[in-house]
Amino acid sequence: MEIILLEKIAKLGNLGDKVTVKPGYGRNFLIPHGKAVRASAEKLAEFEQRRAELEQKATTEFAAAQARAEALSKLNVTITQKAGEEGRLYGSVGVKDIADAVTSAGVELHKKEVRLPTGPIRHTGDFDIKLHIHADLDAIVTVKIVGE
Repeated sequence: MEIILLEKIAKLGNLGDKVTVKPGYGRNFLIPHGKAVRASAEKLAEFEQRRAELEQKATTEFAAAQARAEALSKLNVTITQKAGEEGRLYGSVGVKDIADAVTSAGVELHKKEVRLPTGPIRHTGDFDIKLHIHADLDAIVTVKIVGE
């Protein structure tokens, strides 16, 4: 299935690229979420008329993401959990816990933006958590996990 991208998609293409994707990915995700349209002559002409508007929107979103990333990188968040004597947590700290703690610290953060490549955190200490704010932008927030 050939589609025209209406925004930058990681590992797929940039705004305005005409790419081929599997039909299910295009039909079930990209098109319903407004990230792409089916490629046809009339849609291509319509896109070229809207290109400046879409580029302006992308620039505005990136500037807002940069401001959020700057605010997030200045944060030091502390999460308190029950822990044993060796610093091992009873349970774990996951993406929802981190997102809630950062949001309560004053900067809006969704759990889908938190990246924990090694899985949930299961012991106390200081951790640098990577946040995927925008397709082109990542931020790092310092999270300190303290035992009760």
